[in-house]
Amino acid sequence: LLTALYRTVLTFAHWNPHMKLLATAATAMFAVLTLGQAFAASPEDTIRQTLNERIPQLTKIDEVRTTPMQGLYEVRVGTDVFYTDAQGNYLIQGELMDTQARRNLTEYRIKALTAVKFSDLPLNDAIKVVHGKGERQIAVFADPNCGYCKRFERDMQSVDNVTMHVFLIPILSPDSVEKSRNIWCAKDQGKAWTDWVVGGKEPAGSSCDAGAIARNVELGQSLRINGTPTIVLADGSRIGGYVPRAELEKALSAVKK
Repeated sequence: LLTALYRTVLTFAHWNPHMKLLATAATAMFAVLTLGQAFAASPEDTIRQTLNERIPQLTKIDEVRTTPMQGLYEVRVGTDVFYTDAQGNYLIQGELMDTQARRNLTEYRIKALTAVKFSDLPLNDAIKVVHGKGERQIAVFADPNCGYCKRFERDMQSVDNVTMHVFLIPILSPDSVEKSRNIWCAKDQGKAWTDWVVGGKEPAGSSCDAGAIARNVELGQSLRINGTPTIVLADGSRIGGYVPRAELEKALSAVKK
């Protein structure tokens, strides 16, 4: 609109010499307003600049976006979510609730950010363990020395109709690397894994191409998996840490629905 008005004034000035003074004034005003628009920072830019200056830990802000709450902005760093005002003067670390819809917006957002496309997982690098028909699918990132992984596996013995794809990620100790290699190189990987985590039977020493283990560690890092066990369901949602059998069954039923 400003540009159109400016062009109109110039057109009149071209045909009417008495309008030249007005044209000169319009040119100056146009320059000032244009410069002001160029330097007018958006709330997103202001928030980034303010937080970068005041909180060095937030120098790598991945995204700033509006929220359903007027005047409140989401600041995302990786999969961590914070909230702030338009000037970045205040920073909130907590959960945003939609009381009308009775929905935890922060939880929903983090689930979306941490979701994994199940079909993209390199299942050939995982140990396949089938219970019953194995129609339900889950992926489990586990360390052979993880106590909660063992507890989860003991619970899984009574869960029917599920296929587990176990991605070995030895991150707890050097011994985890050795056990992972021996389990991966066993003639029957699934049995070696179950015998160890459920029955406590040490996997026999073995060697083979264990490149899958290193790839699993890299995969876990790329997916920001920082602890074991981490369970990924068929719909891409994940469960961090040990989950009791009843809760797992509930999550599997939700995926099916």
